[in-house]
Amino acid sequence: MKRALFRTRIKFCGLTRAGDVRLAGELGVDAIGLIFAPGSPRRIEPEAARALREALAPLVDAVALFRDNSAGEVRDAIALARPTLLQFHGSEDDAFCRRFGLPYLKGIGLKGADAGLNGRMLHARYPHAAGFVLDGHAPGEPGGSGERVDIAAIPGDMSKPYVLAGGLSADNVYAAVRAASPWGVDVASGIELEPGIKDGALMRRFVEEVRRADCIELGENGVIGECEACGR
Repeated sequence: MKRALFRTRIKFCGLTRAGDVRLAGELGVDAIGLIFAPGSPRRIEPEAARALREALAPLVDAVALFRDNSAGEVRDAIALARPTLLQFHGSEDDAFCRRFGLPYLKGIGLKGADAGLNGRMLHARYPHAAGFVLDGHAPGEPGGSGERVDIAAIPGDMSKPYVLAGGLSADNVYAAVRAASPWGVDVASGIELEPGIKDGALMRRFVEEVRRADCIELGENGVIGECEACGR
């Protein structure tokens, strides 16, 4: 008997074209990320975000991503992009992140992270975070570099949802989901032809691989294994 006991959420990040936004919705992606962080090759201006937001399918979240933007820049982006969730990847503290009246995710770089890093520390530092984005870059460095996240570095005592990011692609996301069982996965460069320009075939393959990782088989006596129909 084939069953999906858990559905991994999928976020496509760094979209810059309305066609890519529409395809993400058709593929069943849960959220798309609009980047307003200075210096990012996928950065869009708040005015451009309006057209992307209008291309968004119903029941798909728009996530606005920032890295040490000013409060005014965040408010301008919110007014035009109308996100349902914020994502911060800079040195922002909890007070700054929560001041805009929307739920937020905090990005955490795991590369070379302090061995003492643990879930309790993160939850204490960002008590109002809805969850965390665990990325492959080093702490203090910008995300979106495509550096592979180290599954072994994920704190074992995370009690809030976390999204896995960093170096994910259709070639490795199946193994990452099976190994880490994250709440969600976040991909940018792994589905691109170039920064901000997504590839439809890679987008489709990424979704298929995540869904394959979610698909398990519950046999007689309650033994759980990978569904043979989905394995390849």
